[in-house]
Amino acid sequence: MLHLVLYEPEIPQNTGNMMRTCMATGSVLHLIKPLGFSLDEQHLKRAGMDYVKELEYHVYENWDEFVSQHPSENYYYMTRYGKKAPSQFDFTTCEGDIYLVLGKESTGIPKEILSQHLDRCMRLPMVANARSLNLSNCAAIIIYEVLRQLDYPGLSGVEVIKGEDWLEK
Repeated sequence: MLHLVLYEPEIPQNTGNMMRTCMATGSVLHLIKPLGFSLDEQHLKRAGMDYVKELEYHVYENWDEFVSQHPSENYYYMTRYGKKAPSQFDFTTCEGDIYLVLGKESTGIPKEILSQHLDRCMRLPMVANARSLNLSNCAAIIIYEVLRQLDYPGLSGVEVIKGEDWLEK
């Protein structure tokens, strides 16, 4: 199972977009408080559309509560301090659930958490003068990289068309 973990998300529209991505990919969403919004805010529901009711998501009081409920060797962290692209990790070797952790929009994941897992930190490649991408875009990119490596388990609509046969379809 693939899990997206949002550490103290601040912007409801980003979280709503990530809710939609998680629902569409069969991923579980974990939200770690404090949240910068209320889960019943109209913006959040609008961004998540009607998918929110079909989404599996959980809310935790803090990082320690989350970790205690989900012990795993398969935590991966998206951070500006990462030295590898998501494609440089081999997710096919993971046994059990995979947890993709993203930090709050303003400051990211605390260094206290990252310092214990430097070998599991990733960063998206981009031009030198770009500071960052939108958090919900980062989530979608890394979720789909993991799914690509795992050959899109449980997802439909993926078909490889060879040659020019696609023109006839």
